Amino acid sequence: MISRTSLALPLVFACLLGGCQSSTDTAATADPVATIDVAAVTTGDIDEKIMLYGAAEANGAGKYTLSAPMEAIVQAVDAPVGSHVTRGQILVRLSPSPTARLDLATASANANAANLAHARARRLRADGLVSDAEVETARAAKQAADASRASLATRNGALVLRAPASGTVEVIGASAGELVAAGTTIVSLVKEGDLRARFGVDPAIARRIPKGSYVEVTAAGSKRAFNVPVLSVDSVVDSVTKLASVYVQIPNERGVGAGESLTGRVLLANISGGITIPYAALLDDGGQPFVFVIANTIAKRRDIVVGPRTGDRISVTSGLKAGERVATAGVTALEDGMKTRIQGAKK
Repeated sequence: MISRTSLALPLVFACLLGGCQSSTDTAATADPVATIDVAAVTTGDIDEKIMLYGAAEANGAGKYTLSAPMEAIVQAVDAPVGSHVTRGQILVRLSPSPTARLDLATASANANAANLAHARARRLRADGLVSDAEVETARAAKQAADASRASLATRNGALVLRAPASGTVEVIGASAGELVAAGTTIVSLVKEGDLRARFGVDPAIARRIPKGSYVEVTAAGSKRAFNVPVLSVDSVVDSVTKLASVYVQIPNERGVGAGESLTGRVLLANISGGITIPYAALLDDGGQPFVFVIANTIAKRRDIVVGPRTGDRISVTSGLKAGERVATAGVTALEDGMKTRIQGAKK
């Protein structure tokens, strides 16, 4: 005979098991809750600034080029590219090539012969043996020969290339030991204090840059920016980059070298009383910007239209109202209609 107690035990175990299973199912189907940070949608002034990219270059009026006065051999480069030099400092030393030495010797011999011929013609004229015309011909030949010798001698004496002004060596066109032809550019020098920066900019934006604007310039690898006025805006589009140009003067004391990469920021306009949100709240869905608006702990997706960015905030021209709250952290885990919990909030 089976006792009442023995029958009741399986029922108790079954009830306990059923109760545990029901509790587990309830926990598994609970709605997810995302932990987030929020920020208020506010109004304020927005500075519409654009980023510019460019490089330092020599102003056309402040660039010097030094050429080989004759066919020569580069003996030494005393001031390599990037050197800061003073007026009169030796940049490159040249020596005449074998051909140039032969030309100088030939010119000297021809000048000596022309001088002797002229002296002889004058003596013969004094004896009445030649005419004045023959003396004049000999004199003209002497002058031409003397000029040729003097020219070669002058060029031979100019084989030490010196800086015509203080500045920075931008280009060295030959190496030590290299044979260079007469007229070959050997050194390009940027005059001190005559460096400018050229920034490429979209032509439509170039037309919006106000007169009297300043550019906040930062050299590559530097964290120190400096403000300089815009010299000019050239709306002619470069055939390669398809960009217009913005030029600014680079102060010499900034230590920027020719060819150095630069970034700049220029103010286009100031928007008063615009709606702004933290940039961290902004999301994108295939080119459509949106945010999650938090109301009664529920996240709701809201498509928006954005304007210019300033610092860590961005303006919103449509889709939000001042005073609403948007998610700024944990946003990538959010979905439309999801429950949220704000970090640091009391439970």
